[in-house]
Amino acid sequence: MDAAKSFQSPESLFVVHSESARMATETVKVLGCWPSPYVIRARIALNIKSVEYEYQEEDLLGGNKSDLLLKSNPVYKKVPVLLHADRPICESLVIVQYVDEVWASGPAILPSDPYDRAIARFWAIYMDDKWYPRVKEGFFSEGEASKIAFEEADKGLLLLEEAFTKCSKGQKFFGGERIGYLDIALGSHLAWIRVIEKASNVSLIDEAKTPNLYKWAHDFSADVAVKDVLPSTDKLYEFAKLLISVMKGSTPEK
Repeated sequence: MDAAKSFQSPESLFVVHSESARMATETVKVLGCWPSPYVIRARIALNIKSVEYEYQEEDLLGGNKSDLLLKSNPVYKKVPVLLHADRPICESLVIVQYVDEVWASGPAILPSDPYDRAIARFWAIYMDDKWYPRVKEGFFSEGEASKIAFEEADKGLLLLEEAFTKCSKGQKFFGGERIGYLDIALGSHLAWIRVIEKASNVSLIDEAKTPNLYKWAHDFSADVAVKDVLPSTDKLYEFAKLLISVMKGSTPEK
């Protein structure tokens, strides 16, 4: 590359820094729904960075999506949506990465090493595309189909236990001593995992089968950036019963 093109003057560096500082102080709003693990991801990321934001609850179960949501995410019409200076950012992991880049002065969420960052993204995609769908399939199906889905989810957790050992390098979280990208990706599902364990009488993150993930789950849930946005098992369990009744068109059991 031409040296003149690669050189940044002190003035240009100041402009870049000023732009980043301006972006970091603009208004922030999250459109969400409290039971959604994907909304939880966005809120944890903002909490890690100590970003103040307005939260707007959407009534998705009742089908009453706000005009702001429909306008902000016209493609999927789903939460979460992050509004930063009235500009919408959609999709939970995209939001997490955006928050990490814009509020760069706070604790890093994604690994700094390019390889570690690629590995974190790989496992996050695995969780969303392959592992968690099996967990949901086990919960919403019955009989043999449910059994097979939970068995596949168990196998996936063994892979994630191994991934935790490699990524954490002996520390508390996937991201090291602080919560990172993979912690948010998996940890956002913890409340639903506990509900599914209770409702389906299964053990997913188990101390005997996945001891490292079992301890990690406790540490993650207790973190200051997490504990106020992760719903309680009892509250989410009641919501789950309502959700199933709506899907089946029946009245929920008391």
